[in-house]
Amino acid sequence: MAKTLIEVENLSASYRKNTVLHNVNFEVKPGTLTGIVGPNGAGKSTLIKTMLNLHPALTGKVSFFGLPFPKVKKRIGYVPQRGSVDWDFPTDALDVVTMGLYGQIGWLKKTKEKHRKQALSALEKMGMKDYADRQISQLSGGQQQRVFLARALVQNADIYFMDEPLAGVDAATEQAIMTILKELKSIGKTVMVVHHDLQTVENYFDHVLLLNRTVLHHGKTERVFTKENVADAYGGNMRWMGGERQYELHSFK
Repeated sequence: MAKTLIEVENLSASYRKNTVLHNVNFEVKPGTLTGIVGPNGAGKSTLIKTMLNLHPALTGKVSFFGLPFPKVKKRIGYVPQRGSVDWDFPTDALDVVTMGLYGQIGWLKKTKEKHRKQALSALEKMGMKDYADRQISQLSGGQQQRVFLARALVQNADIYFMDEPLAGVDAATEQAIMTILKELKSIGKTVMVVHHDLQTVENYFDHVLLLNRTVLHHGKTERVFTKENVADAYGGNMRWMGGERQYELHSFK
């Protein structure tokens, strides 16, 4: 039995006195690629932010490798939602990726040629080496997302959290990102991804966490991602369209 890598116990969080997460409990084993899936407002992004101390918890405990986040933060990579980033900040793609190395370099210390090579290698892996000197504000949404993934990759973390990395990107970028995520899994990294497209869950993830303010179902995709469990998470906002995995989302008022 693989050792537990991430453990979340009785985690709760709120925004403006409204409870967003309630009594969240789950464990994650190493070398897994997990999709965090649930309806809008389910607390998916809040879950990641609370686990990473970016949002305060009301109750609960989160541990990585058996330790609290501050003690292991250098071993954890995070890609936020693209919409939460100030893309007008005057910096180029290479500088953005190099920021992922500051844990090694140290703040306010000069980067060396080896750091530049590491950053360029990460950009090349994402097909963005030719854009290294391009201002990030001049890049398309998909290109920006590739740069941010390159920044996470250059950290060489053991655990990666990604908040909707496939939202609003073109098909080529989506496939490029998923190829990298599956490669990370294949070399023993652990990846958790907030994901919104139910049609691709089975092809993309080996584990699924179905969330709606609390964890409703969590485990291997073939066991957890069923018609009944998805309906449990989405309630009246999901309709089964027939076939193996055909869903249609509705907003009922």
